[in-house]
Amino acid sequence: MMFVTFSSLFSFSGIGTSRFNIPHMDKAVHFTFYSVMVVLGYLAIPKSKEQGVGRSKLLWYIVLFAILYGIIIEVLQHVATADRHGDPLDALANSTGAIVGMLAVRFIFFRVPSLK
Repeated sequence: MMFVTFSSLFSFSGIGTSRFNIPHMDKAVHFTFYSVMVVLGYLAIPKSKEQGVGRSKLLWYIVLFAILYGIIIEVLQHVATADRHGDPLDALANSTGAIVGMLAVRFIFFRVPSLK
């Protein structure tokens, strides 16, 4: 979380970030960071906490947190930094990544074993 916050609010002006100019690559990075955030967030919850709330509800809380966090970071980029700007498409990429991360968790960890 600290890495995402730092890299979102730190000014990278004057630093050569890439030799390649791939259009919309930042959206892919946003998508990846937030899908990984949801998966790691789910894995970080102890199993004892999971039993009390319910796995599905807990996963929705993690996704909701990730989406709100992404929106807040975009607003902070627009308001609190001089050379960064908030982008609604970045927030959309963040949200989409969080939802895909949730789907990955559900696919990997929520599968019901077959009766065979």
